[in-house]
Amino acid sequence: MATEHKLTGLLSFDYGQRHKKELGFAFLCATRLGVRHQIIDIRDVGRNLNGSALTDSVDVPDGHYAEASMKITVVPNRNAIMLAIAFGVAAAQQADAVAIAVRGGDHFIYPDCRPAFIDAFQAMQDHALADCADIRLYTPYVNMSKADVVKDGARYDTPFEVTWSCY
Repeated sequence: MATEHKLTGLLSFDYGQRHKKELGFAFLCATRLGVRHQIIDIRDVGRNLNGSALTDSVDVPDGHYAEASMKITVVPNRNAIMLAIAFGVAAAQQADAVAIAVRGGDHFIYPDCRPAFIDAFQAMQDHALADCADIRLYTPYVNMSKADVVKDGARYDTPFEVTWSCY
């Protein structure tokens, strides 16, 4: 049986990414859903996560994400950093869940999108927040293809024309 949660807000992170337009689309999404949108500025952290085509003046290669050449798009430890902050915010707000839309097909390139990472991160947070908060990490798309994600979005009448994926 699935657990129901109430969406209380959306967090976005400005880490100096080149595709900042995703922040505006996240605001549109929050507005459509009637929840607060907060952008957390971690550009000082992002400046130290250099060497990626997503943060630096490096060309994003053409090709399929299963190709080794796409590894230049990795931002080291990005999801772990953002999730740690999100769990802290959730604990402070007495929320019981954090969700992230990492996707199954990204496992090859992005280690912090793999099911093993998700499980390990949850275990780490269980220890980090012991006796303070009980927050679950939800990753509904971690084992789905892009086609499955689109089908799920269509099921909820997602207006795809006002959405943006960062990759």
